[in-house]
Amino acid sequence: MTTTTDLARPGGHYSHVAQAGGLIFTAGQLGIRPDGSHTADLPFEDQVRQALANMLAAVKAGGAGREGIAKVTAYIVGVDNWPRFDAVYAEVMGDHRPARTVVPVPELHYGYLVEIDAIAAAPGQKG
Repeated sequence: MTTTTDLARPGGHYSHVAQAGGLIFTAGQLGIRPDGSHTADLPFEDQVRQALANMLAAVKAGGAGREGIAKVTAYIVGVDNWPRFDAVYAEVMGDHRPARTVVPVPELHYGYLVEIDAIAAAPGQKG
């Protein structure tokens, strides 16, 4: 288990990030700010930016950076949000293009519109 002050405390019985077998696994990240305040009332794009920032903070806590991310899974409320998600995702991820799955869902915890997790190569491993 790894902790970081760059993320709000977990809201349940889990860790934001764990390592196993040379990999870093992040828990699903909502748009909760590090101080614990919520962004669920903000526009979709703002929620995506915060969720991605949280995902990247979790990966960093595991000792890797954006370039070490091998797989991202995003859960979005409403398939019509997919193009908006993709635009913000491309902006944040830049030239790095890990494998990715986007799963449209009917709802998420706390009324959020997006939740994102990642798998990355641990330090010293090839991503």
